[in-house]
Amino acid sequence: MRFITLIYRNVTRRPIRSALTICGMAIAVAAVVALVGIADSFQRSLLDLYQGQGVDIVVVRSRSIDRMASDLDQGLAEKISALPGVTSAEPVLFDTISFVDEGLYGIVVQGVTPPAVKARKQTVLAGRLLEPGDGRVVLLGETLARNLGKQVGDEVEVYEGEPFEVVGIYDRHNILENGSLLLPLAQLQALLGQAGRISACNIRLAEPWTAQDIRQTVSAIEQLGPGLSAAATEDYVQTDSKIRVSTAMAWSTSALALILGGIGVLNTMIVSVFERTSEIGVLRAIGWRKPRIIRMILCESGLLSLCGATLGTLLALGMTFALSRTPAASSLVGPRIAGHVVVQGFAIALLIGLLGAIGPAVRAARLTPSVALRNEG
Repeated sequence: MRFITLIYRNVTRRPIRSALTICGMAIAVAAVVALVGIADSFQRSLLDLYQGQGVDIVVVRSRSIDRMASDLDQGLAEKISALPGVTSAEPVLFDTISFVDEGLYGIVVQGVTPPAVKARKQTVLAGRLLEPGDGRVVLLGETLARNLGKQVGDEVEVYEGEPFEVVGIYDRHNILENGSLLLPLAQLQALLGQAGRISACNIRLAEPWTAQDIRQTVSAIEQLGPGLSAAATEDYVQTDSKIRVSTAMAWSTSALALILGGIGVLNTMIVSVFERTSEIGVLRAIGWRKPRIIRMILCESGLLSLCGATLGTLLALGMTFALSRTPAASSLVGPRIAGHVVVQGFAIALLIGLLGAIGPAVRAARLTPSVALRNEG
């Protein structure tokens, strides 16, 4: 009998126990891949949002817990535009709203200027973009328009008792952007009672620029006044509190599932070695050495872990895809999970499986043929 065949038969001889172990590992891997994958997808979408717009530096109020609630003077944009190497400084005002009747929550509202809208990479699916002199008009992202069932010419009550006409529907090829809506900056400032105030300033530099240009511009911006925080887009996204919290929560929750999965593997391998004491004694008696016994037990555990990782990954992909199709989450969760997250899940499953099998494998290898053949466990 071949070594690989023996490992397969040892795993399948107790199908119910093996199936339960695989299910336990699958749940653990599904938690890792789904939760960490969603957090990673959110971070990549936020980074793509800025990079897709050609934004090189983002300026907000320093030490703001929620950067969307940052408060800056709109006149700051003109001062930044005058700095060497800066081609544009786009003022943006953010707010979040909900459409309770449609089950949509945390919808991002952006107050922007017409030139800023035209500078972004997008496909206009219907209607037009914002134009100078626009009043109570709104642009809807493709996902939000579909969830609201709105078309060009319809009205959207952005705030209670505040209807706006839909003049355009866009596709920015970004989950977050397609789930948001755009208003003229002056209109949003008036609605929020924040005349002359903005949340952030998106900066574009003259091409080509270097890392040194970024550092010099960041330093120059922060010297324009106290309480300003400027950062390159990648640094801005990586240090965002929402990103950090979501990633930490994903790993914390996954860790609990991984611990339970590891305990399941450990229990299975301990019982397996206990039941096969005589069999292991026979193998030792016919010449199997300790390293080969250890390798057999580890391979059995590895096979169970890989089966669990495969099933768990499929579950995670299915859950993430289903979640991305729900209206409440479609503007935040993408249908795909990055490949490196899947590889992470498999690597963690295999590591836990091997760690859980080391103790039973060593115990099995230490059995002498005479003792093993005398005892059934």
